[in-house]
Amino acid sequence: LRATGEGHISSITFRSGIINSEGNISLDDPISFVSTPEIKQHHSDYEAIFKPDQSLSERILFPSADIECNGIEDARFVEFRNENDNITYYATYTAYDGKRIYLRLLETTDFLHFRMDTIQGPAAQNKGFALFPRKIDGHYAMLSRQDDENNYLMFSDQLLFWDSKQSILEPQFPWEFVKLGNCGSPIETEAGWLVLSHAIGPMRKYVISAFLLDLHDPLHVIGRLQEPLISPNENEREGYVPNVVYSCGSQIYGRNLIIPFAMSDYISSFAIVDLDELLNELTSHKNKI
Repeated sequence: LRATGEGHISSITFRSGIINSEGNISLDDPISFVSTPEIKQHHSDYEAIFKPDQSLSERILFPSADIECNGIEDARFVEFRNENDNITYYATYTAYDGKRIYLRLLETTDFLHFRMDTIQGPAAQNKGFALFPRKIDGHYAMLSRQDDENNYLMFSDQLLFWDSKQSILEPQFPWEFVKLGNCGSPIETEAGWLVLSHAIGPMRKYVISAFLLDLHDPLHVIGRLQEPLISPNENEREGYVPNVVYSCGSQIYGRNLIIPFAMSDYISSFAIVDLDELLNELTSHKNKI
């Protein structure tokens, strides 16, 4: 979760919970206090280490480098599986020092020991990077939005250096004419890579939609919703940043897609979407892209 405090400075927080066999979600009560980690600094990169007896909800990742001094935002977590079937959790996030933004990568295997590094290279520009959950043809793959308007795809042999990009999706409908972006890492399905997206239209209304990429050639968009999946309703329009619904990641449970999302930067909730219905809707519009 993103927590915003005094001075609009953001941090990364965590909540634990359970999804039962019926798909119902229950969250554990948060701890009433927070714990700060031990920081091992390496210039702008660093490690944050929590003690094992500190519960997940009390672990807070505050900005801990000069380039993060005005906040760390929009962490997009993904469970990454390497060639040996080992799992590492990564999160791309935006750091802000009051003058410019920096792209950062968080890495952990246990949510106790975190490492933060800077993403570099000619293509490391703007916000909204989202890592694919595995390599494709031996290369790391990442969604991005370098021009602040369109969705791009990048490939690299190195996690921390990206030097090329290719546009894959441009605004097409009135509700997305201002800009497009992603809502977290692509999800692998039998139909293709499912990507939740965000779009901004008239009155700076943020909505959540979806598109589908070819499983073997993700530069190829094979499906796209013609309407938003989630739009801010009357109760969700008012808040710290009004008229916005936004997400940084989702996951499949059974045949449902679980989408945690924020409403106007004020409160968070969950949406549960039938996965088969969503994939059918996406693939039914293959010829309209």
